[in-house]
Amino acid sequence: MTAENITDLTGRVAVVIGGTSGLGRSIAIGLARSGAHVVPTGRREELLGEVCAEVEACGRETLRQTVDVSQRASIDRLRNAVMKRFTGVDILVNAAGRTTRRATAEVDEAEWAAIMDTNLSGSLRACQSFYVPLRASKRGRIVNVASLASFVAFHEVAAYGASKAGVLALTRSLGAEWARDGINVNAIVPGVFPTELNAKLLDGTERGRELLLRTPLGRFGRAEELIGAAVFLASDAASFITGQTITVDGGFLASGVNS
Repeated sequence: MTAENITDLTGRVAVVIGGTSGLGRSIAIGLARSGAHVVPTGRREELLGEVCAEVEACGRETLRQTVDVSQRASIDRLRNAVMKRFTGVDILVNAAGRTTRRATAEVDEAEWAAIMDTNLSGSLRACQSFYVPLRASKRGRIVNVASLASFVAFHEVAAYGASKAGVLALTRSLGAEWARDGINVNAIVPGVFPTELNAKLLDGTERGRELLLRTPLGRFGRAEELIGAAVFLASDAASFITGQTITVDGGFLASGVNS
């Protein structure tokens, strides 16, 4: 007897915003390998071709279109293009993000607003824009990418931490409010995964060494290690889970003294 694969995403359509680089790209490819047609998108057009080619190499369909999460019209154009190409959307992943390290006393309002706008307001815009097709799916899934900074303080990244704490609050609120519409809303909290966004803060720095010391598994995460949680939350396996968070952090949040 063949075992049933309840994480199979065959035939579903996924949009991954922030899916052309970093962890979002790994999630996009992971969803495609699990059977979904995937539209990975972001601001940089030069990155679209490569990641979309990877989706197609998995035997899935895709769409090449950029998006700017700071602009509602840009997100709506993406939604319209996806609906025209696929006629529906089942999965939305919000993985776009930005950060900068600066003493909080020196952060000006424009910088603060820009980080909040991308990380928090951008997620809200995408959720609102894709709400109708996700509701029509009857098995809509939203997976937001939060952060360890949603829970604990990281030195001199207060704006990022505040924005990511907001992502968790948004996830809980929408998870409860949209449950009646057949949309499950959950979040992934990655531990320390070296990416283009944070590499300068980790490579050979005291900060990087401290983070390794505080991670019981004793290493940074590999991008592909985030795929399982994303596929699970996007699938029928998570049909009774909403407003929740899965932390993939090598034990960071659970740990106290590690030496």
